[in-house]
Amino acid sequence: MHFVTGGAFNGKRAWVKKRYQEAHWISAYNHDPMPADFQKIDKNLIVLEGIEIWLRELTKQYDAKECRERWNQFLNYWLAWENLKGPRKVVIIGTDITKGIVPMEKENRLWRDVTGWSYQDLAEMAEKVDLIWYGINQTIKSGGDC
Repeated sequence: MHFVTGGAFNGKRAWVKKRYQEAHWISAYNHDPMPADFQKIDKNLIVLEGIEIWLRELTKQYDAKECRERWNQFLNYWLAWENLKGPRKVVIIGTDITKGIVPMEKENRLWRDVTGWSYQDLAEMAEKVDLIWYGINQTIKSGGDC
């Protein structure tokens, strides 16, 4: 897995599109549901965009612990799909919402906290992590052939 993060409107999508031109895109910004099954996708390269939106949906249904457990189930599924056969790759793009002023509303604080914990879990599992600011990447974790 390759995790790409950074601030809103900082060029994450453009950077990923340039690097992974043949990918199948699944985007929370287009109201696509968080995928639990890649079996019907005939590509070996999948980009998941807007994971912070999917995490927000989880926080509307579950407490923080259950959100993180469910998130990790998705991560484990995506990692298993990658490792099942051939050269497969899942690229995950998430906007960093964990900086700045702590939200006053309880539900927004929960979303921010769950997103931060989920990104930590993703960064740990990912083979590579890139931070994008103003269209420029900084690799903060590197391993394998991404």
